[in-house]
Amino acid sequence: MTKSSPPPVESAFTLMEVLVVMAIIIGLAAILIPSLGSSLESAKATKDLSNLRQIGALMQTYLNDKEQILPTTAIWPGTSLTPVLYPKYVGTRRVFQSPFDKRPSLETDLAPVSYSINHNLYDPTVGVSGNVLKIVSPASTFFMAPTYIAGTGNPSNPSSWAGTATSAPDLPIGGNGETRGTHRSGQKINVLFCDWHTEALTFGPASIDGTFQDTTHPLGLKHWDPRQ
Repeated sequence: MTKSSPPPVESAFTLMEVLVVMAIIIGLAAILIPSLGSSLESAKATKDLSNLRQIGALMQTYLNDKEQILPTTAIWPGTSLTPVLYPKYVGTRRVFQSPFDKRPSLETDLAPVSYSINHNLYDPTVGVSGNVLKIVSPASTFFMAPTYIAGTGNPSNPSSWAGTATSAPDLPIGGNGETRGTHRSGQKINVLFCDWHTEALTFGPASIDGTFQDTTHPLGLKHWDPRQ
């Protein structure tokens, strides 16, 4: 009578093998997670620039219809009672919310507005008073940037973003009140210029005319003052 061979015995992983596998997984996670975080931040920065470009295009069309006079400060996005950019020039309010602004999105007059216009463009003492034709150097004058001056002035804190469709505050000169940039570990911020181009600039707030960020000229080649 032929005897059959006993079934093979499957050996379990040893503790050492399990530990090695776990170490490999942890090592891979340590490499991939920062890279994923960086990619997500890059995507947000790109979307933020896209929003600013779209707002610039909308504003340019609006100004062509309004003899180059800016809309009334604080309600430039447009409300149900005072239409401005919305709804005539854009069909959604979402373009006014930065991806770095973590507040819930809305399509009402309480819709988050993350961007604001350079205060100097409205200031009568500067001499522009909302007339963009009086801007001396549109390509180097800041028009708009993300505004998160409430709370801590830190864009990662939702309480720092306070603008809405009915109350979009002016952008303070020098970004005063903002403590860090929106991306690149707080070192960068996106800006729309008065000629409607956008740039990612080094973040450096100041209480006087000058930064996002000073370069060469005492007040910066890129500046807040429409008379320069």
